[in-house]
Amino acid sequence: MTAPDAAEGGRGAPAARIGLAGAAMPALTVAVSLLALGLLWSLAAAAWPSRAFPPPGAVWRTLLGEAASGDLAYHLGATLARVAAAYVIAMSIGTVIGVFLGSHRRADRFFNPWVVLFLNVPALVVIVLAYIWFGLNEAAAIGAVAVNKIPNVVVTMREGARALDPSYGEMASVYRLGAFDRIRHVLLPQLQPYFAAASRSGIALIWKIVLVVELLGRSSGVGFQIYLYFQLFDVAAILAYTLAFVAVMLAIELLLVQPLERHASRWRRRPA
Repeated sequence: MTAPDAAEGGRGAPAARIGLAGAAMPALTVAVSLLALGLLWSLAAAAWPSRAFPPPGAVWRTLLGEAASGDLAYHLGATLARVAAAYVIAMSIGTVIGVFLGSHRRADRFFNPWVVLFLNVPALVVIVLAYIWFGLNEAAAIGAVAVNKIPNVVVTMREGARALDPSYGEMASVYRLGAFDRIRHVLLPQLQPYFAAASRSGIALIWKIVLVVELLGRSSGVGFQIYLYFQLFDVAAILAYTLAFVAVMLAIELLLVQPLERHASRWRRRPA
């Protein structure tokens, strides 16, 4: 190895170590932040000993007990299934309507009052009406959640359709692209940021509404369990189910949503 190569290799090793340290810093910061929150929680619970404010240890023991009995996995699974079903329905219908309204001004002017109306109808009203009209069943529960989210998706995707660059459409006409190729290579790449925004906000909103749906009219799920333990005044169990579900949703965000977004937007990143 020549002297320049050795020098370059010597510089590369510290640079690699710095890169690894830089990548580990965000995770370390999150861990320290959570530990600080747990410590603060423990101190507050010790200063105010009450059944209404259990310490982290009590919540952790309750969480382990629910997991060992199988109840935690069962109710988490029921809630996640409803979240997934409502998400797929809301994103599919909302995307189609939003792109249509964003591409047709007359239709947008006519249906805009409908969109504003549904945006401002409280979620609780939609849930109660769905249960009254269709009964206390899964279809009513999932449909009520989807109806609450569809207007938000419509608004976001409508703005994306309005922002489409017409020059890409003209280029597709010049090259005589078919309908499928137009959607794949022209429409979807331009709508991807708007779809990602609607998707992320959709997941955050849908799972909160699902808990209300379960609290009001289902016999399974995290919302049902929270309502049950509310009646028993078991705050440790309420917090255990809440933290477990929040942890699952954070894992979905970090392991599924963000990697998919990076993969979908990889074409936007310019090579160095």
